[in-house]
Parts: sequence; C-alpha cells; structure tokens
Amino acid sequence: MPLYEHIFLARQDVTAQQVEAMIEQFRGVIEAGGGNVVKAEMWGVKSLAYRLKKNRKAHFTLLGLDAPPAAVAEMERQMRISEDILRFMTLKVDEIEEGPSVMMQKRDRDERKDRERRRRDEEGYGYSPESGEGA
Repeated sequence: MPLYEHIFLARQDVTAQQVEAMIEQFRGVIEAGGGNVVKAEMWGVKSLAYRLKKNRKAHFTLLGLDAPPAAVAEMERQMRISEDILRFMTLKVDEIEEGPSVMMQKRDRDERKDRERRRRDEEGYGYSPESGEGA
C-alpha cells in the first residue's frame, strides 16, 4: 500500500482531548478502509502565518499512514465536513520516518535549552544587572 504523511490543523479553541478524539476518529476511518496509522504526533498549538477562518493559532497534528487511496480520500472527505478542521494536506512519501519528526525534535531541543538557561540562572551564571556584564 502507498505511504502518506498527513497534517491537519484544528481550531485553537478545541481541547487537546478533542484533538485526540479526532485522531482516533480518523484512525477508525483509515482502518475501516483497510489501512493503518503508523505514526501520530500532536505538535501542539502554534501560531499561523496568517488568519484562517478567523483563527490566529491552531493545533497541528501529523499522521503517518499506510493506507489505500480510497481510505485516505474518505478521511479527507470527513475532514472537509468538520468545522473543527481548518486545513489539511496529504503527501505521498517513499517511507515514513522512524522516530520523532523534525518538529518534535525542535521542541525537545528548545525545552533542553530552556532547562539549561534556568539552571544557569539559578546558579548565578549569565547576565548580572549590578555589574552590567555577563559572567
């Protein structure tokens, strides 16, 4: 079966639990069509480059699909009907990447930098307002 990467954007005012329910709903559609969801990643709420249907932010979600084209078409049809889905895009790929996507790696890297920055601040390293200099 062909492999696909599918990304959809859900309105920001839906909860994370509702996004998970959407993922399960679409997983059911794909499995009913004879395919399966290999990978599902919730990237969280991110700002949009421009407003979409009066929304400035959206929940981003990536799905890795191993499914026949008819199942993907049915999932997309249901997404068009849903008021909670702002946009979606499906790409046919040669292989689905193992492990976290680049977006998830970026989040991990950013969180690690934030932890390091907080640790340095707690230990007294970094910029000192009294001296006007960095350490």
